[in-house]
Amino acid sequence: MDELIELQRAANRAREEATEHGYSSEAWRPWLDAAEALTAAITAHAAATGQNRHDVEVELKRRARESGEG
Repeated sequence: MDELIELQRAANRAREEATEHGYSSEAWRPWLDAAEALTAAITAHAAATGQNRHDVEVELKRRARESGEG
């Protein structure tokens, strides 16, 4: 789960960076790529552990928030 938390944090940072500068496909590409990587990792983790994908995502977001970076 720690790796997923780091991916969540990276996606959060990329989102913050992208939205600070208004929309452009170049500015938003890192966020979209980070979100895509995060989604794939959540799906793989859920499949590997036999958990519901949505439940994994909810738990991940809760943990990222609790750590102060969510």
